[in-house]
Amino acid sequence: MNQPQPRRSKFDPSRVKQWLQGHEVLIDLSITGLVLCSIAIFVIQTYPIPAELRVVLDRVNVGILITFAVEYLLRLWAAERKWKYFFSVYSLIDLLTIVPFFIGLVDISFIRVFRWFRILRLFRFFENRAWFGRFTTNDTVIFARILLTLLAILFVYSGLIYQAEHDLNSENFQTFLDAFYYAVVTMTTVGFGDITPISEVGRLLTVLMIFTGIALIPWQVGDFIRQLIKSANQRMVVCSTCGLAAHDLDARCCKHCGAPLPIPLAKTEPGLGTNPENTNAHHRLE
Repeated sequence: MNQPQPRRSKFDPSRVKQWLQGHEVLIDLSITGLVLCSIAIFVIQTYPIPAELRVVLDRVNVGILITFAVEYLLRLWAAERKWKYFFSVYSLIDLLTIVPFFIGLVDISFIRVFRWFRILRLFRFFENRAWFGRFTTNDTVIFARILLTLLAILFVYSGLIYQAEHDLNSENFQTFLDAFYYAVVTMTTVGFGDITPISEVGRLLTVLMIFTGIALIPWQVGDFIRQLIKSANQRMVVCSTCGLAAHDLDARCCKHCGAPLPIPLAKTEPGLGTNPENTNAHHRLE
């Protein structure tokens, strides 16, 4: 007789993984919304706001941290090779965002530095092909990723320089906007000199900003321009099988699934039609 299969627990790793995959789009959209919400909270808290509102924002921030921690633990539990997942790029980014929740209140000034890295969690959203493939082209995803990279660099540096200078140099770094202005001016190597850091950490961050502006930003802008040139050499026709929209000008089959593509009609002058004799007559008239 066949032995009855043992009943799996609701928290069995395979069942957790199946649940995560079944709700992947909803989870990614929810986490993205929470990341944007937490970023807005950080920026708002750099401005003078009522104490009651600050308490409410702190509680909302704790709730977001708990959600991030639960989502990270579920993904770690569902991973087949947990150590490999633990040391993956996205896992390390997730750890940076939930460190305050695990460490607690050991050193507030040190922990607050990690909150500015939460914007990096948005990069996971661009890996969800199930959602992007339906509404956007691959080129659009590449454009968005490049722009997000530039914005994330500016945001992280702005948060770090604000964290390092606000207490010692509050006249120049009063709000997040002051820090963002300084980061943009420094990384674009304009250097007006109207705002100057006075702490050693702030000066070190300034050096890193300059090196980043010289090395990384031109590379990202170059990728953006190359992608624009590539898009100009493509035609927009939607594949009826997989939905891919961008194809080479001379493509007859989809480069993703191989399905035949509709052949665009040749442009003709009014009244001439597509008759070869009319086409030859048109050339003779020219």
